[in-house]
Amino acid sequence: MTLRILIAPSGFKESLAADEVADCIANGILRAIPDAKIQKAPLVDGGEGFAKALVAATGGTLHLVTVTGPVGQPVEAHYGLLGDTDTKTAVLEMAAAAGLRLVPRDARDPLKTTTYGVGELIKAALDAGAKRILVGCGDSGTNDGGAGMAQALGIHLLDAAGKELGRGGGELIKLHTIDMSDRDRRLEQVQIDVACNWHNLLCGSKGVARVFGPQKGASPETVESMAAALDHYAAVIEQYLEIDVCEMPGSGASGGLGTGLHAFIDATLYPRYDIVMQYLELESLLQNSDLVVTAEGSIDFQTPRGKIPVEVAQRAKRYNLPVIA
Repeated sequence: MTLRILIAPSGFKESLAADEVADCIANGILRAIPDAKIQKAPLVDGGEGFAKALVAATGGTLHLVTVTGPVGQPVEAHYGLLGDTDTKTAVLEMAAAAGLRLVPRDARDPLKTTTYGVGELIKAALDAGAKRILVGCGDSGTNDGGAGMAQALGIHLLDAAGKELGRGGGELIKLHTIDMSDRDRRLEQVQIDVACNWHNLLCGSKGVARVFGPQKGASPETVESMAAALDHYAAVIEQYLEIDVCEMPGSGASGGLGTGLHAFIDATLYPRYDIVMQYLELESLLQNSDLVVTAEGSIDFQTPRGKIPVEVAQRAKRYNLPVIA
């Protein structure tokens, strides 16, 4: 009997893309079981590779654009236009403009990194005539609550003296006033859906600064500064926009970008696999498999909090399939 093996990994952050991981695992399996029937389903969760995967799945097109990177330098990013859709739909991943891989190791200070380039990517999608925009949140190198993204789209975040905040999460503690009067008018005519980690919250003991700050270069003191800044940010958003984002599901996604997308540009946040699995055919592959192999760069305490190996395992369980991670 030929063993049917499904390989469904995520990418390894800053190392290998999901398709490269799948190829490596397949090569290893075939050395041990030469006659195995291999199916590969490299998966994305909104982070690196999200746009390219959805473009490939729908026969769409990928478009390059230069934006402001997380440390303020220009970077070449991209967005996609999906094929086979009734509504002109753009897809982008925040990691292409503000991902951790774009932050040099000696410049990893989440008090200073910005999502400004994410706003520029959204503007590029609007310029292309998109009427729906899918935003993938993941693999971020920022912790500014989406403030930079908002500023790039014309939203004014002002301190007590009426001056525009500088870039980076450290500036949020100064936020006094939110002025939406110059927000890009085209945002009123577009549907924005966000694929994010539903478990990530903006504030509290499990808030994004405390959970993810250290991997972005934050010291314990910096973590507490970021947490205080985000608490203040949330309070001002509630005061001016009447939206309580503190513990809203997904509010902490990508260093709080989920908050900025929802509060400032009326985006709807979704558990990321609700979006991803609309385009990637995992279920039919599971039904025709005997064994599943999944992987991620580090299987640790964060894995049960919405990471790909657990999502794969939960879906495989429906078909009583064994899973190796």
